[in-house]
Amino acid sequence: MTAITQNTGTAATTDAELENHLAAAHVAAAPLAALRPADRAVLLDTVADALDAAVEELVSLAQQETRLAEGRLRGELKRTTFQLRLFGEVLRDGGYLDARIDHADPEWPMGAPRPDLRRLLIPVGPVVVFAASNFPFAFSVAGGDTASAIAAGSPVILKAHSGHPELSRATAAVVVSALSAAGAPEGTFALITGTAAGSAALRDPRVKAGAFTGSIPGGRALFDIASSRPEPIPFFGELGSNNPVFVTEAAATERGSEIAEAFMGSFTMGAGQFCTKPGTLFVPASSGMVEALRTAALPGAAPLLNDRIQSGYAEVLQGLQSHPRMAVLAQGEDPLADPPSPTLLLTTAGDMLAEPHALQAECFGPTAVVVEYDDGSRLPEIAETFEGQLTATVHGTDSCDVSGLLDVLARKAGRVLWNQWPTGVSVTYAQQHGGPYPATTAPGSTSVGTAAIERFLRPVAYQGFPQHLLPEAVRDDNPLGVPRLVDGRREGVR
Repeated sequence: MTAITQNTGTAATTDAELENHLAAAHVAAAPLAALRPADRAVLLDTVADALDAAVEELVSLAQQETRLAEGRLRGELKRTTFQLRLFGEVLRDGGYLDARIDHADPEWPMGAPRPDLRRLLIPVGPVVVFAASNFPFAFSVAGGDTASAIAAGSPVILKAHSGHPELSRATAAVVVSALSAAGAPEGTFALITGTAAGSAALRDPRVKAGAFTGSIPGGRALFDIASSRPEPIPFFGELGSNNPVFVTEAAATERGSEIAEAFMGSFTMGAGQFCTKPGTLFVPASSGMVEALRTAALPGAAPLLNDRIQSGYAEVLQGLQSHPRMAVLAQGEDPLADPPSPTLLLTTAGDMLAEPHALQAECFGPTAVVVEYDDGSRLPEIAETFEGQLTATVHGTDSCDVSGLLDVLARKAGRVLWNQWPTGVSVTYAQQHGGPYPATTAPGSTSVGTAAIERFLRPVAYQGFPQHLLPEAVRDDNPLGVPRLVDGRREGVR
């Protein structure tokens, strides 16, 4: 195979370079899709092995560009290679194809004969992925969007994040080399840089989907581009989330101080730069939890990822703490400095109901809002004021009746937690990392876990074809050995 193309510099990708990448991805789409799933699994495994081998160089670059600690970065790179290999396992299993067979049935009870139908999922085609800043490995060049798209059989054009350009270049070089060595079609992966190049790629008719992790304004702008094209395409944006936490009176009585301590660790984890950071904590007014939080030791100041995030954080914090319905509950020495010390703000349930939009503003960094409530029966009403969320959490006891609150939270969030904390998103089969807008632009999808592959697939049904013209997954002899639904029953299950 010839070398897989990439942009090797840190300067913005030129129009000519972008055209080369788009043309190569377009040409690569068919041969990549034609690879058997097990062969695409080899591509992912090879990339994972190559990233593991380059750990020293990559972690060193990441430390220089992101201000993140070495331990955090090594753990994140391990997660990145794990999810590449996990998608390899998904491919080898084959269940992701959702293969279905309906044999012809002249006695079909709807009044007309049923034709022979064979349905499965196929790749959508080239995908533009916009890398995130806060996870320079797991949501960046070789992150979950790239892994799931290539697993699906869709070539990737990766728009690098400006917060870690050298790391992006180095990671892309590893990915390119590994894919080429494993025999991937030329054009399977390309790195581009610059806002203009990313927008132009998303507009190009050869691109069939987009994926993004970042801010609400940036994600919404890209979503609008994807939706307003002559041929609109799906855009899977993860944007913003407040991730509210509701502490019941029973839980506060039983372990209020323990919950308060754990909350302090959760909202300041990673300097508050996780998209699942609990940004709002509801506590009973009579529980003593507010005083416990007021007197608790705040963690020390920690640097934010880059200057742009620092300035944005300071602007939002200043707006929140100057709001007349908000008070400072606890604060470090220099909350607006670089690096900033953590801040806890305080308001009431009544004030939150009066001005939910202003008081629920996402503050990306080490700040959270504590809300005192007097009447637990009003928590479902308060929960209704929240926009779509990635997560929502309830701390309760087995005797608590929180069914009404849970009904609301299940409509508002993609993941609902019980007596746990949302920071930390495990890469698993059942994980859901998504939610109604503005948490994401596609609430029916997830960007973490094996179901993320579904974003870059679409269903096709073949009607009346002879066996030799059908895809292998839906032939009667099932040469791939994939799980299937045959005539309404799981194959091999009575």
